[in-house]
Amino acid sequence: MNRKTKSPDKAQLPDLETSMSEINTLINQMEQGELSLEHSLERFERGIHLIKHCQKILHDAEQKVQILIQNNGQNDLQPYENNEE
Repeated sequence: MNRKTKSPDKAQLPDLETSMSEINTLINQMEQGELSLEHSLERFERGIHLIKHCQKILHDAEQKVQILIQNNGQNDLQPYENNEE
């Protein structure tokens, strides 16, 4: 069987905005200090997975931007100019 399957944690990772919201919720829950050690560790582990997931999303987006800039023949980012003023 050469079939690749995603691990349960990776299959359940949401988009960037949802991940950031969940990270904030996890932090708030842990800061309240009402969780058992076991539940705190579970939330901490989930938070680490989400942070790594967010970092990968942002890194991938940065790479896409760099590729788009290079494909456009520009080596440096150009400042945004709003000509509507």
